[in-house]
Amino acid sequence: MAELLTTDRSVACWLTFEMSDDTAVALQVAVAPGSGDLRSEALTLTLDGEPIEPVAELQGAGGARIHVVESGAGTLRLTYEATVGPPPPAPAPGPEGGTLTIDAEALTALHQSAYCRSDLLAGFAAAELGAHRGEPDLPQRVADWVFERLAYAPGSSGPLDSSVETLLTNTGVCRDFAHLTITLLRALGVPARLAAVYAPGLTPMDFHAVVEARTTTGWEVVDATRLAPRSSLVRITTGRDAADTAFATTLRGNAELVAQSVFAIVDGDLPADDHVEKQYLA
Repeated sequence: MAELLTTDRSVACWLTFEMSDDTAVALQVAVAPGSGDLRSEALTLTLDGEPIEPVAELQGAGGARIHVVESGAGTLRLTYEATVGPPPPAPAPGPEGGTLTIDAEALTALHQSAYCRSDLLAGFAAAELGAHRGEPDLPQRVADWVFERLAYAPGSSGPLDSSVETLLTNTGVCRDFAHLTITLLRALGVPARLAAVYAPGLTPMDFHAVVEARTTTGWEVVDATRLAPRSSLVRITTGRDAADTAFATTLRGNAELVAQSVFAIVDGDLPADDHVEKQYLA
């Protein structure tokens, strides 16, 4: 069974970059609106020990908060810390069955994308999972298939590996598990997208990636890694794949990530999650 979370969550990350002259970086590390009551939050940026301000904050797709940092050469250090209340009650899911309404969000999540080449794996998805097409539990069936197929191996994949490479090697990290799940779902006609999250209970601790699949009951969250309880997750951003949800994107110049640390806990015990019951990410 899956338990609801009723306590606060504390999240943080510490990033260090070596910046070249005249460099701009887009950062997606802040808690997204709607994840719960934001009880406290602090974002600190320094270049060679001196504070950088102001930092432009932009609103991305789905309410994501993007901080754009422009600087000269030096060592850029970011500290982000936040305390978030328990997630708000999930909206009542719609009835199972019937026909999925394709709106703009669903259409975007149905198209192939750079890391999720559903066009290339359409025949494979049909052969492996096509018998379950249209079933209410198809997202969980696909996530279960990916969980059984892949081995979780830190450092086993590169930043340019797509779901095709993941399928061929049968190994990956959370983003690879998510990309393959998304690809297979899209190939079977289910809109799917990647959610970047803080994940209390995750081992090894890092930024985490899970999948949201659009069904007639809503955007259901599935995690093919099964490494963290879904009700504890704190959304950072959502997009088609890792290209949209990266925690750091160099816009100009050169920014080399040289150190990274992520922290996420809940007050009290972690909620249980059997990764079977339907969950909806706030």
